Amino acid sequence: MYFTLLITVLLTAAVLVIGAYVVAKLIGPRSYNKVKGEPYESGIPTRGSSWLPVSIGFYLVAILFLMFDIETVFLYPWAVVVKQFGSTALVSIGFFLLVLVFGLAYAWRKGALEWK
Repeated sequence: MYFTLLITVLLTAAVLVIGAYVVAKLIGPRSYNKVKGEPYESGIPTRGSSWLPVSIGFYLVAILFLMFDIETVFLYPWAVVVKQFGSTALVSIGFFLLVLVFGLAYAWRKGALEWK
């Protein structure tokens, strides 16, 4: 029963995606302009090469943000059930936060949070 439902959902999704693509190709505008094919940012024409090195600091900040953002997501279910599990849940939350604080201290000490 569930296999039939899965196949039905997948086929429906495939038909809808292919149908939307075909309709867009049929009724969409077909004008091509050389300027449309050029990469740009904010409407300003590019100068020089677009292959510039990107600072690793951007990636470090993004990874640290994701790490602490996911921490918040994991804290919510614990907060919901902390009354049911009592001190066990509280100790596990404390350990989880301790590991994250040590991770933050390590990143801070290594200079990952300094913008150079």
